[in-house]
Amino acid sequence: MSNNFFVFLLGLTLIISCQDNLIRYKQKETIFYLIRHAEKDRSNPENKDPSLTNKGIKRANNWASYFDTITLNSIYTTDYLRTKQTVFPVSKLKKITPKIYSPDELDINKFININQGKRVLISGHSDTTPSIVNKLIGETKFSNMLDSDNNSLYIVNILKSEVSVEVRSVTIGN
Repeated sequence: MSNNFFVFLLGLTLIISCQDNLIRYKQKETIFYLIRHAEKDRSNPENKDPSLTNKGIKRANNWASYFDTITLNSIYTTDYLRTKQTVFPVSKLKKITPKIYSPDELDINKFININQGKRVLISGHSDTTPSIVNKLIGETKFSNMLDSDNNSLYIVNILKSEVSVEVRSVTIGN
């Protein structure tokens, strides 16, 4: 009797879970993943477009490992070497050509509409990443990132009129 009840509960749970996933799919859930570029080379303060350091390259590869099992439809990056290098391993893994965007010219409503129902990775900077998150969630919640913060991941989930944001710290694996 208890075995049958357990099987019944398991089946009921699976049906509810599948229905929830189907509802989310039909409602075109949109997820934006926002990261700041990895560690940049600071050896020449005059260089406005430095490349990543060895640690930054390791972090970029770590992002590829992180996103390995996550579906992505689009990748956006600013037109700087460090942001492009940060998403390069992910774009290579996912076979997605990154699109260049300008944070200053980004029409957030148009951007959300273009990416509705998709999973999108966005690579930016210490000031542009939280700014875009704020625009996506419709409130000023996040301030500029610390200059040493290269491991924060902002996940903005939009489902109908419901918007949520989660911040994770993703460290470099050994």
